[in-house]
Amino acid sequence: MKNRKQLYWQLPFLLFLIVGTVFVIRQQHAMPYRQNHGMIFGTVYNITYQNDADLQPEIIRELQKVDREFSMFNRRSTVTGFNNNRSCEMSSMFSEVYELAAEVNRETGGAFDITVAPLVNAWGFGFKTRQMPDSSQVRRLLQGVGMRHLTKKKTGGRTLLVSNNPLTMLDFSAIAKGYGSDVVARLLRHKGIKNFMVEIGGEIVTSGMSPKRVPWHIGVTKPTDDSLQQNTELQTVLNVTDKAMATSGNYRNFYYKGGRKYAHTIDPRTGYPVQHNILSATVLAADCATADAYATSFMVLGLDGAKKVLEKHPRLMAYLIYSDAKGRNAVWFSPSLKDKIMQ
Repeated sequence: MKNRKQLYWQLPFLLFLIVGTVFVIRQQHAMPYRQNHGMIFGTVYNITYQNDADLQPEIIRELQKVDREFSMFNRRSTVTGFNNNRSCEMSSMFSEVYELAAEVNRETGGAFDITVAPLVNAWGFGFKTRQMPDSSQVRRLLQGVGMRHLTKKKTGGRTLLVSNNPLTMLDFSAIAKGYGSDVVARLLRHKGIKNFMVEIGGEIVTSGMSPKRVPWHIGVTKPTDDSLQQNTELQTVLNVTDKAMATSGNYRNFYYKGGRKYAHTIDPRTGYPVQHNILSATVLAADCATADAYATSFMVLGLDGAKKVLEKHPRLMAYLIYSDAKGRNAVWFSPSLKDKIMQ
């Protein structure tokens, strides 16, 4: 009898819970998906999210904050200030990205390095175009490359990043786009938005469901020499729900000189463009800045080096496309990624 009375009391609550759940589901299905597009960091961004209001103005403000910190093309950015004066004040945003860059630098044995800018410029892939350097120029520029040249100093309640080497310059291009995607994702989550995809120049963060009410499926482009970026053929499609994904490759930004191909990925340890057989590296991680940095690192480390790093970091997942001994495209991917490969 007592159990029956308890059941009677519970029935209204259960009914309320069921009705409320149905209402929420219907409301979510009725809520539109917004799409915002534009240019930032010298590339295109595409953001899709489910929300009643258009958040484009707020999204732009967040992206501009990132640009003011890390853009080498913005004359007033923090990075430009450092490159001109070998010193800058570190904001909380700058410190966050700097510390992540320093961590990836350590974990990859220097394969990822935000001081590689002089070499990138010298080889004609940076924000300054110069003639191809000779070996003596490379040796000279290498003297200023390495995060060991950077020092944090606290003074008057401020934290400064300084370098005493006049050749040292900062280049956050291998991590800033990914971080920008993270910043927008944080904004959307702060607004209570659960279903979204943020993509900036191919660096992606996803959450929840796509407009088709299925998990987010993201394609990985087949690596073929495509300096005009017209190739859209896919190598595979990955289920990237509630994850961040970044891809780095040498098949779009390159040039030929003297019958030799020079790719844009510069090894900060040697000063020369990489000559590994790896063609593209796609990394999945909890945040896009991390995925972005490791994707670049794997292009420097090559297939075997990337595998060694992945062994130490099982939370990272990678899909690596490389050229085999016969010159054919081959694939290696993390075992934990197998269930996410759609085709």
